[in-house]
Amino acid sequence: MSTATITAADINKLRQATGAGMMDCRKALTETNGDFEAAIDWLRKKGAKVAALRSDREAKEGVVLAKTTADNKSGIALCVSCETDFVSKNADFVAFAQSIMDAAIANNVKTADELNAVAIGGQKIADLVNDKLASIGEKIGISKFERVDAPYVASYIHGANRMGVLVGLSAVAEEAGKDVAMQIAAMNPVAVDADAVSADVVAREKSIITDQVAADPKMAGKPAEMIEKIALGKLNAFFKENTLMAQAFVKGSGESVGDYLKGVNKDLKVTEFKRVALG
Repeated sequence: MSTATITAADINKLRQATGAGMMDCRKALTETNGDFEAAIDWLRKKGAKVAALRSDREAKEGVVLAKTTADNKSGIALCVSCETDFVSKNADFVAFAQSIMDAAIANNVKTADELNAVAIGGQKIADLVNDKLASIGEKIGISKFERVDAPYVASYIHGANRMGVLVGLSAVAEEAGKDVAMQIAAMNPVAVDADAVSADVVAREKSIITDQVAADPKMAGKPAEMIEKIALGKLNAFFKENTLMAQAFVKGSGESVGDYLKGVNKDLKVTEFKRVALG
């Protein structure tokens, strides 16, 4: 009987799929002559802590973190997800997520892929995630990753690590940064201002609003120009309610977020923001 050559890539593939240890994966592939599916069955029969067949499981719980660099010029928000609320509230899992965030900041990572390749204690984060997956028996991973770079970045974590916000400002403004981050957490704007709303969102909202206006019995027989004008007015109302600068400032008394920032510094602007939430 021929013996298949077991490569490091084969072992890693099996480990990614099952969460089993490296040596167990090597043994499984050797015993099954490199047959991937048979190796999974071998691991399961041997009682290994296998995460096989979990790819279709939903990991909607987890820990969301947001943190800035010491100079507040960069910030990272991420979610280390899991399947159950029980695991997400476990102190060891929260500490595990925090160690990943600390590594992200310390290594100035730009993407989730880059973060997975970072080492903690000599072991890549991707491998640590697999080890954690195998030990707790749930599907886990870095499911969301966002980064903001600006002259000043503020961070905010809401609701026991269920949501994290990063907001970039054009100048240092610590209190304003926190206030605006809380606004973003509470009101979930779609963009900084109307000009920043994506063309797809504008087209979708305009189509919905136009159909709603046209379907109103009061508009029966009205010219298309009138329907278009009313729809445009409703679209502007959408921008006012759903873009950050135009929203009513939740900590104010009727002023918009834009007006609030002008009161802090007439030249202060939000350059961008990111909002990461569970689910």
